[in-house]
Amino acid sequence: MNEVEAQHWADQVARELLANQPRHLLSTGITPSGEYHVGHLREVLTAEGVRCALREQGTDCQLNYVADTMDPLRRVYDFLDPERYKPHVGKPLCDIPCPCDDHASYAEHFLQPFLQAMQTLGVELEVHQAHELYRGGHLDDPIITALESTEAIKAILHEVTGKAMADDWSPYNPVCEACGRLPGTRVTGFDVAARAVSYACDCGHETTASVSQAGKLTWRVDWPARWQALGVTAEPFGKDHASRGGSYDTGKRIMREVFNGEPPHPIPYEWIGLKGQGDMSSSKGNLVSIVNVTQAIPPDVVRYLIFRVKPMRRIAFDPGLPLLNLMDEYDNLSSNNRDARAADLARITETDAVGVTFRHLVNLVQITDGDVDKIQIILKRHSLPVPDAATLQKRVDFAAYWIERFSPPDSRLRLQQTLPERTATLTPLQRQALGLLDLRLQPDMDGDAIHTLVYTLAEELELAAKDVFEAVYTAFLDRTRGPRVGWFLRSLEPDFVHARLREAAQQDDGAQR
Repeated sequence: MNEVEAQHWADQVARELLANQPRHLLSTGITPSGEYHVGHLREVLTAEGVRCALREQGTDCQLNYVADTMDPLRRVYDFLDPERYKPHVGKPLCDIPCPCDDHASYAEHFLQPFLQAMQTLGVELEVHQAHELYRGGHLDDPIITALESTEAIKAILHEVTGKAMADDWSPYNPVCEACGRLPGTRVTGFDVAARAVSYACDCGHETTASVSQAGKLTWRVDWPARWQALGVTAEPFGKDHASRGGSYDTGKRIMREVFNGEPPHPIPYEWIGLKGQGDMSSSKGNLVSIVNVTQAIPPDVVRYLIFRVKPMRRIAFDPGLPLLNLMDEYDNLSSNNRDARAADLARITETDAVGVTFRHLVNLVQITDGDVDKIQIILKRHSLPVPDAATLQKRVDFAAYWIERFSPPDSRLRLQQTLPERTATLTPLQRQALGLLDLRLQPDMDGDAIHTLVYTLAEELELAAKDVFEAVYTAFLDRTRGPRVGWFLRSLEPDFVHARLREAAQQDDGAQR
């Protein structure tokens, strides 16, 4: 592996950027059409990874986020009230009422939780809302330039995409002041000196208005117009925009030939799919929200999820047991691990170890009902480091949220306070195994010793080890599967364990005791 291949991807991009100029503005943008999901993290955190790498070089680097609030509501999504939102289809998201009525608009309803999550993730963003850029006049110059260059832009789009634009095509999409919609309007003329555009709408309305108030540029022109107006030098974007003839191909031509500037350095990325369910989609409701995942695992680990994988490699996100594995992977990284650099870039807090893997902590939270004092006692019993209550509480809160939201049925535990009725189905040999386990279990045995004892008893009784395991889980959890049996029994109060084993061993189902 050569030096470049050994570098983390963010360091490689930073190196390429610094070869061209010393100061950089990275830009990201997402349409707030629905709940922001883990897939959207790739857009922002890819830029964040590069920003971190650049700042380590002492570079002046900023990161902005443009919310596409001028995009129209394309249809009534499944999570919306059809009666309320059908009349708003086609209107800009910034002009549509909030679903919960607590925010200024539909766009704000979804945008605000996302921005709060970004703060949790330590991502410093300069936030722009597209309607504020347009209506504040910040894009007037590129709008006028685009209108004057309509024929040149049509030629570029035709050459790059192979699609010919209609004779009356315009790079500008008016929003009808009468019906409030973008679809169905068409530019009929413009006045450069007055910075105004005339348009007609299918609803019958016709008027002339200033370009800052009348609408927005079409997407393939809007993107390079932003680059020009904001001074963007690098930007991550999805593989669809990066495809041949895609938005970046047309954008860089328009940037150079119409706006007389250089396009930003491209950082294309692959999608994040939801394991077994395909690409995440806000409009389809096929997602795990960013807000939810930031409550299930610490922010450093969320960042690590993105930083550990090259942008053009697909991530199949599974919020179930693989998320626990990711937590433990992050906790156990050493300086010589290949992903140590990703963890270094991801780290925004000093994450203290809690003396137990996250997978085991999930089990402890369930068998103690999240009681931190009890968990500390169990850690002592296992001769593990015992963190202070505040540190442990943070991890317990993450574990409890994961259990509530994402745990698969097989990982859910409930310690039974009374002997489950299911123990009546145990065979005489299984009950005998539990009785012998009660007699031979010693206070100084650790989890491994208890686990070995179970195998020894199974061999003595000529039982399959799994039958003994099932008997233990049945007696304590009212189920046939559970966590590693030695670790589990060592985590419980010894007096409780002995009492339960004796009671289960003596369970009378009509067979000889």
